[in-house]
Amino acid sequence: KMSVPDYMQCAEDHQTLLVVVQPIGIVPEESFFRIYKRISAVSQVNVRDSQRVLYIRYRHHYPPENNEWGDFQTHRKVVGLITITECSSAKEWPQTFEKFHLQKEMYGSTLYDSRLFVFGLQGEIAEQPRTDVAFYPSYHECETVEKRIEDFIESLFIVLESKRLDRATDKSGDKIPLLCVPFEKKDFVGLDTDSRHYKKRCQGRMRKHVGDLCLQAGMLQDSLVHYHMAVELLRSVNDFLWLGAALEGLCSASVIYHYPGGTGGKVGPRRAQGGSLSAEAGNRHRPGMDGISALFCALTSNGINADTSAEIGRAKNCLSPEDIIEKYKEAISYYGKYKNAGVIELEACVKAVRVLAIQKRSMEASEFLQNAVYINLRQLSEEEKIQRYSILSELYERIGFHRKSAFFKRIAAMQCAAPSIPEPGWRACYKLLLETLPGYSLSLDPQDFSKGTHRGWAAVQMRLLHELVYASRRMGNPALCVRHLSFLLQTMLDFLSDQEKKDVTQSLESYTAKCPGTMEVITLPDGLKLPPVPFTKLPIVKSVKLLNLPTSLRPHKMKSLLGQNVSTKSPFIYSPIIAHSRGEERNKKIDFQWVQGDVCEVQLMVYNPMPFELRVENMGLLTTGVEFESLPAALSLPAESGLYPVTLVGVPQTTGQITVNGYHTSVFGVFSDCLLDSLPGVKTNGCTVEVIPALPRVQISTSLPRSAHTLQPSSGDEISTNVSVQLYNGETQQLIIKLENIGTEPLEKLEVTAKTVNTKEKLYGDFLSWNLEDTLCQFPLKPGKIATFVVNIKVKLDFSCQENLLQDLSDDGISVSGLPLSSPFRQVVKPRVETKTLNPQESSKVGDFSHVKVRE
Repeated sequence: KMSVPDYMQCAEDHQTLLVVVQPIGIVPEESFFRIYKRISAVSQVNVRDSQRVLYIRYRHHYPPENNEWGDFQTHRKVVGLITITECSSAKEWPQTFEKFHLQKEMYGSTLYDSRLFVFGLQGEIAEQPRTDVAFYPSYHECETVEKRIEDFIESLFIVLESKRLDRATDKSGDKIPLLCVPFEKKDFVGLDTDSRHYKKRCQGRMRKHVGDLCLQAGMLQDSLVHYHMAVELLRSVNDFLWLGAALEGLCSASVIYHYPGGTGGKVGPRRAQGGSLSAEAGNRHRPGMDGISALFCALTSNGINADTSAEIGRAKNCLSPEDIIEKYKEAISYYGKYKNAGVIELEACVKAVRVLAIQKRSMEASEFLQNAVYINLRQLSEEEKIQRYSILSELYERIGFHRKSAFFKRIAAMQCAAPSIPEPGWRACYKLLLETLPGYSLSLDPQDFSKGTHRGWAAVQMRLLHELVYASRRMGNPALCVRHLSFLLQTMLDFLSDQEKKDVTQSLESYTAKCPGTMEVITLPDGLKLPPVPFTKLPIVKSVKLLNLPTSLRPHKMKSLLGQNVSTKSPFIYSPIIAHSRGEERNKKIDFQWVQGDVCEVQLMVYNPMPFELRVENMGLLTTGVEFESLPAALSLPAESGLYPVTLVGVPQTTGQITVNGYHTSVFGVFSDCLLDSLPGVKTNGCTVEVIPALPRVQISTSLPRSAHTLQPSSGDEISTNVSVQLYNGETQQLIIKLENIGTEPLEKLEVTAKTVNTKEKLYGDFLSWNLEDTLCQFPLKPGKIATFVVNIKVKLDFSCQENLLQDLSDDGISVSGLPLSSPFRQVVKPRVETKTLNPQESSKVGDFSHVKVRE
């Protein structure tokens, strides 16, 4: 019984010669595979004086029991053996050569030829010319390895061609031997070898065998003829096992004809790339070369020659692409009748799937694969199970069944850590689990989950992520555990139950206690990079708003209070086309300014989606453009809180354009940098603002008591305080105003003006006066210093010809307004008094006395 299936087999392997390359004694693994790679590069060779091509299949390990099936299918027969050994002295040579002969005995019954490559031996022995042994001083001084392999393949071809001609020639009167598979030999003991049924069986099997030899010898059309004849003979005697083999050979030859590029996934067509058995190669001086040349001439002049295809109608015996699959189905059904042919049946299914993949017939290919899954082989080892599931996964991937492919690869991953394995391969398990992600529409980049609707089955994805976490823990890599758990919580939050949310966060906190989560990219040993996972949903931010400074700290554009306000208006142009995007909205400049050194605020509207209290630590702003000192905050949001306002503050240290890009948090021990560009649906009033240089700050106090009433509402650009005083006509009183510099910048300029507010359109006299000379001597006013100046209030009203004036004065009186101090660049100007003419037709209530209310 063939025990080890070759899952990499494809239909075109039927035309290859199998050569085993093995080390003898102690050979460094790196050195062996360096030579093995050079040997296996000579895989296709043109036969000289012919258009035929030989294909070689190299293996560095091949089970001897599979070799016993070489008569059933000749491509399974080891026809060449190449051994590699090290020998440092002549004393070791006899023992080394004896090992070479022992190695040949393992495959002796099927070998056509063999070679021994000896490295390190120099001297008399190495100088003796030998056909089967090549000596090289070292692994780096072996330029003729490829030429030796070409000569070796030439010798294989000579033996192959002689066997083909010997068995293809009709020898009347000679008894045809019965070819058998290993388990059949005991069944044919005692049979009548002279019966017609037995002879047909022998003829059919031999025809099938000759077809195999023709296919290996590069005679495609001849092989088709022999396969057709074998099918008819074997069908007539119900020899189902060999009938299946003949049908499979017919399919293989037809596949080679229809698909010269191959079905095994190789790039480019199969062509002679290892060299050519040319006249130059044939003329190299070797013993017995003349006899070999004579044999070549004999092979091409007897039997079925290389041009037989013209005689048999070329492709008329070739199956169509559709018939290929039907014949594969028939062959597999015959194999299924024999429990000892399970490996043959499995490999035939794999070959058919590769053909169907090229034909893009995915559903039929899946039926073959489903059949392969249920083929009962012997008790497989864990390693063989892993290989089987991995190949099934690869084949499902080739036919476009990505989820099915991921399913079998995940089974292979779990098999790597099976309880029966003494030392589970958690690294291999983790690697295979990563390869299943695309099949489940899963990516480890959180950006892929912020672009729209969730793809894939969330329940399966969560299961897979949990398995990645477990494998990471068993590998002893807590950083990977934290990264995968963070990814699970961030991307699958909407699909987790309340209990699952609690369990995941508890596990995450236990891992981050040992290894906090960071924003660094994790690079795996195979080069795969795991991007960071910011918690943009813990909490969820719905809007971001940059706040203006408090009124008392807002900067004002420098202008003279007594000058003319020049308005520069731009023309208004209407356009119905408005280019608007979220990026442009965030990058637009805000119409207010921040000041260097002042505390600035950004308001976020957030809510907690978790069913428990969410503690957010170290929450601050992420900015670019200027140096910015973020002042972190700590939050405690109640369970499912709804929208909750959070104000984040910071101090710009330099001037220029500052852009708020996002915020940073620390939740469950994971540090996150959350960028606004990655937050879907976030509303903002713009995120770029200008930071101007630091400005002086002044605090004003007066000697008069505050007023309980505001005589005139202040505009948004001024700070006002209201004081009141009652005076009789002709009375004078002083108002002392103190200016204290409470900032860090010196106060360089002072400007004072007065404005008389007259709501009744009545005429009053000038009653405010001041002198700033003494005050200005103290400027520039340094931080912490105080300057004072005096405003004289003198009421002087003219009551002549004004009969109802006293009555009108008691209404609102006179309001004197002092505007706030200017910025450091304002110039000193003289006070100004605005007066307006009284409208004598207006009247008001009668008052008891005349008075003046001063508002500063």
